[in-house]
Amino acid sequence: MGSIETVIHNNVATITFYHPSSNSFPSTLLQELTDELNTLSKNETVSILILKSAGTGAFCAGASFDELLSISNYEDGSRFFSGFANVINAMRKCPKLIIGRIHGKAVGGGVGLAAACDYSFATSKSDVKLSEIAIGIGPFVIEPAVSRKIGKMPMSEMTLNPTAWKTSKWAFEKGLFTEVFETIEELDNRLEQYVAEISSYNKEALYEMKKVLWEGTNHWESLLYERAAISGRLVLSDFTKNALEKFKK
Repeated sequence: MGSIETVIHNNVATITFYHPSSNSFPSTLLQELTDELNTLSKNETVSILILKSAGTGAFCAGASFDELLSISNYEDGSRFFSGFANVINAMRKCPKLIIGRIHGKAVGGGVGLAAACDYSFATSKSDVKLSEIAIGIGPFVIEPAVSRKIGKMPMSEMTLNPTAWKTSKWAFEKGLFTEVFETIEELDNRLEQYVAEISSYNKEALYEMKKVLWEGTNHWESLLYERAAISGRLVLSDFTKNALEKFKK
């Protein structure tokens, strides 16, 4: 279940992901998003990407709890968390700027997606939380992307207080969000204006700027998968299984 849809208008591609469980990600949807990002990276008619989710509720609830509960061995666990590594690396290596439309709350992997965007718009309802420690794992895969944006100390503040929401104002002040608006309508008006402006700039200059923004991250090609292996091992623990069941209920 769920979908990835892309609309290309002029030289801007808008990717919309959807899942009925608060826009969470099962492994199939992670792979579809990775494939779409890689395809658009090679599309010479596209210079800007917008990443958004459907609806007016949560932006992204992170990993699919149902799939986490179904993991029964280390290989499957490592493979599942590698799905988030694939998406973040695809965003990192994409030669086009990726603009995030973070209209609502983001949890776990959703925070990682927001952090991997090059420029992001949010609303006053776009609170964020890293709840992984509470279920016996940790935000290992997304940590490099989040720490790159907000720094290690704010990252640890979120990670080690896993039941507390951080406000969109906090996320803006720390650098996770670039611009924040009171309403989705205000966000979309500004997003339209911004994208029309930046998409008119020299594509080669934007591409070179993208490379500068992501300098020093080539080691993520191995690091994120090493982190996925840690989560793949921890998700098998009785602590995590019990915690997931409680969260689901």
